[in-house]
Amino acid sequence: MPKNFIKRLLPDPTSVKQNRALKVFGSILHEPNLWHLNRKSASGAFGIGLFFAFWPVPFQMWLSAATAIPCRVNLPLSVATVWITNPFTMPPIFYGAYWIGSTVLGTESDGFHFEPTWEWVVNSLSTIGPAFLLGCGICSVVFGLAGYYTLNWLWRFSVVKAWQARREKRQNKHKQVK
Repeated sequence: MPKNFIKRLLPDPTSVKQNRALKVFGSILHEPNLWHLNRKSASGAFGIGLFFAFWPVPFQMWLSAATAIPCRVNLPLSVATVWITNPFTMPPIFYGAYWIGSTVLGTESDGFHFEPTWEWVVNSLSTIGPAFLLGCGICSVVFGLAGYYTLNWLWRFSVVKAWQARREKRQNKHKQVK
């Protein structure tokens, strides 16, 4: 069942509430709806987390938390989902976003050579920046919506399967009694 699987992966709510980075939200973090795990809160949190995972900014977790709070979705799941883009996965994900953006814009994706300098980053904003940012925007929306609807469907599917299993168990028990 998705609920049990997700619960095992999430941190303890008290440890999240005590996080210094989230202290800016104050007593809002004590809202119980931010910590409950149900179909609506989990799928919303997953969608929000995936949406912000494709933003090429250093404060994705904070943006995800700031959006999860007014939407009243599961805060830890929303923040944890952002880590789909981490230092190991960022290069292929962001290259894919650049490729999507350059395909949509109709520009050729010239083989660029990365240099770990600030000068290269500033110069690249005018050449690859528009395609990269457009690709990140497209990926944010597509994967955010896909994540929301996929987790929503998986949750419903698992609940239906659990109902069917209980019904079969009751029917088998009823047959054994007769």
